[in-house]
Amino acid sequence: MASAVEVSAFQARSFRMGGNKTIVYRLFVPKNYQPSKKYPLMLTLHGAGERGSDDSAQLLHDFNRMWAADSVQNLHPCFVLAPQCPVDSQWVNTPWAKGSYNLDAIAISDPMKSVVGILDSLEKEFSLDLDRIYLSGISMGGYGTWYLAMKFPGRFAAAVPVCGGADPKKAASIAKLPIWTFHAEDDGTVPVAGTREMVAALKAAGSAVIYTEYPKALGYNHLSWIPAGKTPELVPWVFKQARASVRLVQGAGGTVGDTPEHAPAGGKQPGKVDALGKSLPGSEPAVPSFRNPAP
Repeated sequence: MASAVEVSAFQARSFRMGGNKTIVYRLFVPKNYQPSKKYPLMLTLHGAGERGSDDSAQLLHDFNRMWAADSVQNLHPCFVLAPQCPVDSQWVNTPWAKGSYNLDAIAISDPMKSVVGILDSLEKEFSLDLDRIYLSGISMGGYGTWYLAMKFPGRFAAAVPVCGGADPKKAASIAKLPIWTFHAEDDGTVPVAGTREMVAALKAAGSAVIYTEYPKALGYNHLSWIPAGKTPELVPWVFKQARASVRLVQGAGGTVGDTPEHAPAGGKQPGKVDALGKSLPGSEPAVPSFRNPAP
């Protein structure tokens, strides 16, 4: 996992949502930024517990901050955008306990409109690589990640939704988008069925989606972003993706019992992990576990 980075490393900014309302956001600008170069950007969406206007809670969890860590930036200098949803709003106006939802029946929320507006403004202000705009989010932000990917197919280069939900009927629209999604089997807040249903629909549409589901025995419940952020293959996988690509850049392995196309390179068996997602002694480095959801 990337080492933690202080919130103060991000610029504090705001964006007018409409009327007298504003949304605050944090922006990490790569060190030694040069306008003559093109830089990727990672948009990271927080969960419900981090809503507000303090412009810091959205970076409470390491998963949302890790993209700005030196260990990432030294290899993949990029912008990191972290908006904060107001306390009385949601990224996606749907009940979290239902998992899947109907995208066409849900109008884009004001905070989400603002996120799109912020992205548009940053593309004008900075030298961004528009073929390498990435999207990630946890819980309520996992919903937001799926939503933005489906609402604006073709805009993003890769998506990493964690313990969210989506509309399986829209899977074909993002079948070519590189996606790595995470969820825990025992999630008591956002049902794992939402991710399973979306993954099944994506696979049926020809997607090479990567799905890591954490078994109930590990006890992560709703905190699947903790092991997700410690997945060593995740960061390099993300930054290999580009919008111009029409296929997923592979490089992640599977577990025993998976289909052959998910086998790790070199035929090695994956390592066992402990409750924190770390490799246990005597095993190969842990790789993501693929669980094929029931159709």
